[in-house]
Formats: sequence, C-alpha cells, structure tokens
Amino acid sequence: MAAAKVGGIHANNTYPAEFIFSNIQIQNNVIDACYRFKTKKLLFLGSSCIYPKFAKQPMDESQLLDGKLEPTNEPYAVAKIAGIVMCQSYNRQYGTNFISVMPTNLYGPGDNYHPENSHVLPALIRRFYEAKIKNLPEVVVWGTGKPLREFLYSDDMGHACVFLMKNYDVTGDPKGGEHVNVGSGIEVSIRELAETIKEVVGYQGLLTFDLTKPDGTPRKLLDVSKLHKMGW
Repeated sequence: MAAAKVGGIHANNTYPAEFIFSNIQIQNNVIDACYRFKTKKLLFLGSSCIYPKFAKQPMDESQLLDGKLEPTNEPYAVAKIAGIVMCQSYNRQYGTNFISVMPTNLYGPGDNYHPENSHVLPALIRRFYEAKIKNLPEVVVWGTGKPLREFLYSDDMGHACVFLMKNYDVTGDPKGGEHVNVGSGIEVSIRELAETIKEVVGYQGLLTFDLTKPDGTPRKLLDVSKLHKMGW
C-alpha cells in the first residue's frame, strides 16, 4: 500500500491539516477493507520521518515513539505511525498478516517534480534545470545545507518489498509484528546533493542557502540490519 499524500518540507509546512487528514483517511479505508475482504497479506509503506527528530543514528526499529518528532512534518509522521499501529492492532485482534515497511527517501522514474510539493531530490533537479534554461543567476536552497539524508533508488525499494512479501510474516505475533526499515545505508548532506545536481545539470550560476528557512531533521539514517539478517 503506497497510496498517500506526500511532499517535502515546504508542502508539509503549508498543508499540515491535509497531510494528517488525507493519509489517515486513506489508511483507514484500505486497511479495514483488506480485513473485511480477507486479503491474505498487506504491505503498508510508512516513512523514515516516524522516528524522533534527535533519534540515535542510525535509527533502528526500536526507536519508534522514543522522543519528539520533527515539527515540520509531524502531522504526516503521526499519520504514518497511526498506520503502523492500525496494522498491528488488526493483526492482534483479527489474525491478519499486515506488515509495515519504513523506506528512506526514494527517487527514480516517474518521480514528483512539482515545484511546491516534491521531495528534496526531484525538487532540486527541477530547480537547477529551470535555472539553467532560463539563465537565472542563482538557485536558493532552504536551510544551511548541513542536514544529512539517505536515498534509495525506487527499483531497489520495489525489490525489497517483494522480498518482504515473500519472507516476512507477522501472523501469530502477540504484539502485532514490528515494522521493518529499508534503506541504502549511505548518507549525503543537502549541500553535497545540491552541488552534485548542479554539476550534473551543468548549471553555471550561484548556489546559495536561505538560513531563515528550516533545516528539518538534522540527520536521518536508517539501521537496516534487521532486513539484512533476513537475507536481503
């Protein structure tokens, strides 16, 4: 289950009510329908933003609800946490096999390049490309550029999902089953990401950072040892 309302830091800041309402509504409808229509197995996709803002790095599954969330995406994170708990609750009460998977930041073909609600990597690609073709003097990026982020190619995420559907079951777990992290284990700063995209696109103008804008979570690196122990 990948259906969700998603976006970057700007979209989360601008539309907090829509992010929490839409995502909880989607989850409620789909998860309950899967139970009522006796779906054999469901994979619910969450997000690495479910973990506390200052979580110990890398973040393992046990750190869920272990501290305060990042305020800029708290409504979205709360919705995703609700989805995890809903899957666990249905598993406990009804014996369903609904697993939850937490991916890191994804990128790949068919990405969302919307100027307001895209995630950081496609957003930067679009901004540098447009700046190049319009011959703009600079590209301004929010924050300090210091936050560290992890990225995973969409096909790799797809492979991980298929692997988990075949190899991870939670039926009979008295706690309803723990979620599983999926990531690359490699992190890069926002500054490094912007500089790389600038070079690849061939933009010759300036790269500047707007220090009046928020950075978001300072670091988000997933511990994927649980997944690796399964054989992925």
